[in-house]
Amino acid sequence: MSKQYEILKQEGAAKRAVFHTVHGDIQTPVFMNVGTAAAIKGAVSTVDLKEIGCQVELSNTYHLHVRPGDKLIHDVGGLHKFMNWDRPILTDSGGFQVFSLAGLRKIKEEGVTFHSHVDGRIIFMGPEESMQIQSNLGSTIAMAFDECPSSVAERKYVEDSVARTTRWLERCKNEMARLNSLEDTVNKKQMLFGINQGAVYDDIRIEHAKRISEMDLDGYAVGGLAVGETHEEMYRILESTVPYLPKDKPTYLMGVGTPANILEGVERGIDFFDCVYPSRNGRHGHVYTNYGKLNLFNEKYEKDMRPIEEGCNCPACRMYSRAYIRHLLKAKEMLGMRLCVLHNLYFYNTMMAEIREALDNGNFINYKKAKLDSMASANV
Repeated sequence: MSKQYEILKQEGAAKRAVFHTVHGDIQTPVFMNVGTAAAIKGAVSTVDLKEIGCQVELSNTYHLHVRPGDKLIHDVGGLHKFMNWDRPILTDSGGFQVFSLAGLRKIKEEGVTFHSHVDGRIIFMGPEESMQIQSNLGSTIAMAFDECPSSVAERKYVEDSVARTTRWLERCKNEMARLNSLEDTVNKKQMLFGINQGAVYDDIRIEHAKRISEMDLDGYAVGGLAVGETHEEMYRILESTVPYLPKDKPTYLMGVGTPANILEGVERGIDFFDCVYPSRNGRHGHVYTNYGKLNLFNEKYEKDMRPIEEGCNCPACRMYSRAYIRHLLKAKEMLGMRLCVLHNLYFYNTMMAEIREALDNGNFINYKKAKLDSMASANV
C-alpha cells in the first residue's frame, strides 16, 4: 500500500482515505472547488474557501496560460503564493478546453494547435507544454495532457484517440520528471495523475486502464464523462473501469457532478470530484438544500424571511434571508450571487464531510439512501 495514499476504511467499493501531499493532507472522498482562473466565480476569496471547508482548489492550465501567463505566475513564486492559498491545488491539463474548442483546433501527434478564446492568437499545446505550464504554476497535482473524445464518437476514432493519449501520458511522465529535477522549479514534488479515456466503450476503457496502471503514477482520473452520455452509462463505465485502476492510488472522476452523481461515484470507488455546478447554479440563484433545489428568483420567496436552509451554518444562512438574497439577485447586486455560491460550495463540502463520517462509521449505504430520498422530497 502506498504511503502517499492510505485507505482508512472501505465499504464495498467505496473508500475512505487520506492522500498526503506537500501542501497538506487531503481527506477523501473530496470535492474540489473550481477556481478556473485562480478564483471561484462569484467573488469568493481564498479566505472564504477555508471558512466553507474547501480542502482542494482546482485551477485551469489553459486559462492561466492565456491570462495572466504561467511564466508571470512562476516569477512571482507560483500559484499558491499568487492567489494566497496554502492548501492543495490541482491543475487540469487544458485537454478538456481543447475538446470544447472543437471548431478551432487541429490535433496532431505532437500536440494540438488552436486559437485563444481571448484574443484569437494561435496556441500550440502538447504534453511537454502542458507539463511546463503546470510546473510554472507549481500546483500540487498536475493532470496529464489528453484528448477527450466525444461520448458519441465512432469506435475507430476513440481507439486512435486513446492510443495517442497513452503515448502523450508517457511524454508527460518523462517531462514532469525532468522539470521536477530543475533548480528553479516552484514545486519539485509536483504529482502527476493520468487520465483514462474511451468514451462509452467498456472494453476500450478497461484496456486503457490496464495500460496506464502500469505507469505507476500518483493517481488516476476517469475522464470524458458527463459530456453527453446518460447518468446510467456513466455509472456503468465506472463499474467496469475503476476495478482495473490501481487500488493503492486515488481515483478522480473529472467534471462530475450533481450531489446524486457524487454519491453514486463514491459507491463505485471514486475519491476526487470537481464540478462547476455549485458555483454556476449559485450565480443564477439556484441553491442546493437537503430537501431539494431552490430557485430564489421564484416569487414565493419574495417575503420568505427564513435562511436558504434552516440549520445550515454557511455565511449566507447564518446572516441573511431568502427574501433579501432574492432582492439582491433581482437587483443584480453581486452580493446575491456571492451568497448563493458560498452556500452551494458549503453544501457540497459539508456533504463530503458527511460522506467521510458515514464511511468511518460503516454506514455509507444507509447515508446515501437517506440523502437521496431527502433531496428528492422537494420540501422547500
